[in-house]
Amino acid sequence: MMRFLATIAFVLLAAIPAAAQDRAWVQVEAHPTLRETEERARAYAATLKDVGAYRLSSGWYSIAVGPYSTTEAEAELARYKAAGLVPADTFIADGASYERRVWPAGARMQDPASDSAAPSATVAAPATAAPAAAAPAALPDETPFEARQSEARLDRTARLEIQTALKWEGVYSSTIDAAFGPGTRRAMADWQSAQGYEPTGVLTSRQRAELVDDYKAQIARLGMTPVDEPEAGIRIEMPMGLVKFDRYEPPFVHYASRGDSGVTALLISERGDQSTLFGLYDVMQTLEIVPLEGPRERSSRSFTLTGKNDRLQSYTHAELTGGMVKGFSLIWPPSADPKLMQRAVAMMKDSLDSVPNVALDDTLGEATEEQRADMLSGLELRKPEATHSGFFVDARGAVLTTTNGLEACRRITIGPELEMTLAATDAAQGLALLRPGRTLAPIGFAEFAPGVPRLRSDIAVAGFSYGEVLDLPVLTYGVLADLKGLSGEENVDRLELDALPGDTGGPVLDASGAVIGMLLATPDGARQLPEQVRYAADASAVGAFLTANGIDPRSSSATGALPPAELSRRAADMTVPVSCWN
Repeated sequence: MMRFLATIAFVLLAAIPAAAQDRAWVQVEAHPTLRETEERARAYAATLKDVGAYRLSSGWYSIAVGPYSTTEAEAELARYKAAGLVPADTFIADGASYERRVWPAGARMQDPASDSAAPSATVAAPATAAPAAAAPAALPDETPFEARQSEARLDRTARLEIQTALKWEGVYSSTIDAAFGPGTRRAMADWQSAQGYEPTGVLTSRQRAELVDDYKAQIARLGMTPVDEPEAGIRIEMPMGLVKFDRYEPPFVHYASRGDSGVTALLISERGDQSTLFGLYDVMQTLEIVPLEGPRERSSRSFTLTGKNDRLQSYTHAELTGGMVKGFSLIWPPSADPKLMQRAVAMMKDSLDSVPNVALDDTLGEATEEQRADMLSGLELRKPEATHSGFFVDARGAVLTTTNGLEACRRITIGPELEMTLAATDAAQGLALLRPGRTLAPIGFAEFAPGVPRLRSDIAVAGFSYGEVLDLPVLTYGVLADLKGLSGEENVDRLELDALPGDTGGPVLDASGAVIGMLLATPDGARQLPEQVRYAADASAVGAFLTANGIDPRSSSATGALPPAELSRRAADMTVPVSCWN
């Protein structure tokens, strides 16, 4: 009896792989992107039953009908071709390269290698351990003739894989179409040369395995996975082997680094129109994750930002669709494989899909202790090397400021965005003139006091004492202590006031709002002046510098003291933050 039961168990177990081997699909098409695959699958489903889409081990997607037994699949293929329902190159696939089913949504794919569930009965293990399985033998190398013969037996999926892997290696740039023409042959020869093989232009079985296996290993490192983000209304493939979901901070979904990958990502989702898209384009460029160096592209419906510095590289893409702005950013360290990251970027961009009428709720997410004024939705704003003050001196937007450190700046702006050119300097006087890259029309500009200011009179310095933390300048009040320096220096006034480094370069105003000078930087040297002792370039020195550089200083006709609110308004109209970027 026991022998009879053992025989039955053996037959049942042997039948399982046999059944799995008799599963087949009619594969009709293959595509590189999920979006294109889903569109084509829906089209086929309108005329064929049992249509599904599967992710292939190569990273591509196939559209297939089934599964059937091999006999049934062959019959269905013949019927479809006779009716003209499928392409002429449609073939029978065994499903070995199908990793998972991706369409229809929610459908599950049965593993082609194990069609049936395991028997519920527990089978006892043999008393002695089975010998370890032998390692697979290395593929034999082949002559060019043998390589062509083995190549001729490749199905369409295998050919697509080879072309995709060649493209990944950077030696193939033409269409991935499974046709091994002159371009593919050249790419094969180039790859062979790079690997130290004879460049025959025909890969041997061993070389094909090496090429494709290496490509698959790289793709596996990325862990590209279809992500359906319901709150953001985005479907996209993401490198989930390198990142993991972190939090919501509208308009971003944050993905943190997985392990020590150093890679992070964002999904972008908000309601809006073209002005929203353009505003996001400007805002993203103020963030640390978008370095200044790199191309920028903007059209009426989308934008792309790439950036690179010695700390990170990033790629950002966003597009306007159906009254919503959707997109993504991928950020990686310089140590990451650039080819791998560019492949991830390409797959994310190709697969980006917007769910209609769904965008991140502005109230989603929770406030954290890490919130700061110099952050935007959880992202660091780019910070300048230094920020001090300056003021408009004509109606075309020329700005007077201090020379302090400007000549070492790679980029100078007033505010975070408006670039200025260093047009002239007077190092001895500490004066610098900036001109805008485009025409400006400032609300107000400096009007200079026509006479000598009264000693011990009240003065005020307008400046960005706290950098760009505040949008408007701060007025710091003081007294005009002397019309020369402590050592008798000409063309400077000595002030008594408690100014901060950010005020340097700001206008010194009398009670009427007229400019009587420009605040200079604290002198360097061994002699340390008291904190409330500051110098200003006087109006005569400033006027001579401006005149020498083609600007006619305007004289003030104001008389009498202004109310504090009016003095603040006049100062705000002319004073700007001057930022140095490196």
